[in-house]
Amino acid sequence: MPSKVRLTRIADRIRQDLSEMLIREVQDPRLSGISITDVKVDRELTFADIYVSAVEGSERSKEILEGLQSASGFLRSQLAARIDLRAFPRLRFHWDPTPERADHIERILASLRQEPAAPQEKPSDES
Repeated sequence: MPSKVRLTRIADRIRQDLSEMLIREVQDPRLSGISITDVKVDRELTFADIYVSAVEGSERSKEILEGLQSASGFLRSQLAARIDLRAFPRLRFHWDPTPERADHIERILASLRQEPAAPQEKPSDES
C-alpha cells in the first residue's frame, strides 16, 4: 500500500492533469466552466473520488456530472497513459458544494456589515 505522501502526490497529479485535459482536450459543452476542487485516492488505488464545481453553481450539477460520467472512460485512459501506475483507479465524480457555501456565507457577512448598528439607549441616571 502506498504511503499517505504518495497518495497525496497521486491525487495532486490526477487533479492537475485532469484539469488540463478538461480545458484542452475534452470537447463536451456540458463540461465547460468547471473546476476540479479536490481529488481523494483510496489506499488500495481502486477509486479516485473527484470533486467538481462550476461558476454557475449547482444549477448545472446534474448535467456536469452526467457529462463527466460519460467521459470517464476516455479520461481514465488518458490519465493512465500520463501517470505511471500499475493499475489506474476508477474515477468517481462528485459535486462539491463548498464554493457555493463559501459564497453564501460571504454574502451573509457582507449584508451584516452593511446594516447599521441600532443605537443603544443609555441608561438614565435618575435618582
